[in-house]
Amino acid sequence: MIKLYGIPNCQTVKKAQTWLNEQNIEFEFVNFKKDAPTEQLVQKWLTEVPLSTLVNKKGTTWRKLDAQEQSQLENEQSAIALICTHPSIIKRPILEKDNKVVQVGFTDELYQQIFH
Repeated sequence: MIKLYGIPNCQTVKKAQTWLNEQNIEFEFVNFKKDAPTEQLVQKWLTEVPLSTLVNKKGTTWRKLDAQEQSQLENEQSAIALICTHPSIIKRPILEKDNKVVQVGFTDELYQQIFH
């Protein structure tokens, strides 16, 4: 089972969806805007990828957070709460294959390595 997590208007998510569709790879799209990640899911992701990979510090959502909110990343529990409150700070897309994160972000080359 393949899941792609992200938001529908993100260009990188759209590229990943297009790539998967062109390869005839079935996947389930999980929209963060309608179905925000739970604390349990974020905690699971953090066992598979580092926090520095999961959080997009280059995005507008991150830049809009004040210093106190940004400092929540220093502690894993408060980081999980911050991510669940502001799922748009998650680097997108997150690709899960067989219930494990196999990629955060998208490039054609990386997806080719994963699926071929």
